[in-house]
Amino acid sequence: MEQGKANDKILSYNDVVLRRSDLDILSGPYFLNDRIIEFYFSYLTSCYTSEDILLVPPSIAFWIKECPDSASLKDFVEPLHLSTRKLIIFPINDNEDVTRAEGGSHWSLLAFERQTNAFVHHDSGQAGFNNADAKRVYKAVVSYTASGATYVDCPSSPKQVNGYDCGLYVTAISRSICAWYVSEAPKDMQDLWFSTIKEQVTPLLVSNMRREILDLVRSLMGK
Repeated sequence: MEQGKANDKILSYNDVVLRRSDLDILSGPYFLNDRIIEFYFSYLTSCYTSEDILLVPPSIAFWIKECPDSASLKDFVEPLHLSTRKLIIFPINDNEDVTRAEGGSHWSLLAFERQTNAFVHHDSGQAGFNNADAKRVYKAVVSYTASGATYVDCPSSPKQVNGYDCGLYVTAISRSICAWYVSEAPKDMQDLWFSTIKEQVTPLLVSNMRREILDLVRSLMGK
């Protein structure tokens, strides 16, 4: 695709702008970029409107991880009102180069649940690629949640079966966690949402989710 056409704006959704190149990513077996994850997080925020829930955009989560000093971090984090949130989801990327836009090669997610007082890391990679990156975000924000929460790396997280669907696992697991949180069904606070995602987030569902997000973008383009 020509560079000019690839950069053509196809959709403005809330504060997220998608480009024609994003349709190509969703159409094929490719690694999801920041924009697509930010779009889907924005969509989930529109579905789950409670102020208790915060889905942090990838660019903000990246800056939190790489912020060079505590004063800048405070100015950046305080407007998020983390101390009042009951469920917070951060997308985690292994990029460490602040000069490289949309860098990195792997996505995972870090979810804070206030009642359990824990940050839970879900990594679809076989070797827990992003554990160190997730711990950096945890250490940066834990004091702002006013919780003293612990960090847990979930060993039963669903695992990807290829080298490019990690971002789709982030979107699928995030959706399941949000649905679990707002559900009125009795909750096992020891197990949290672990059984839910183990049952729901399968390789087949993740594969279908690529088409689902693509169809969602196209439906919004038609409005």
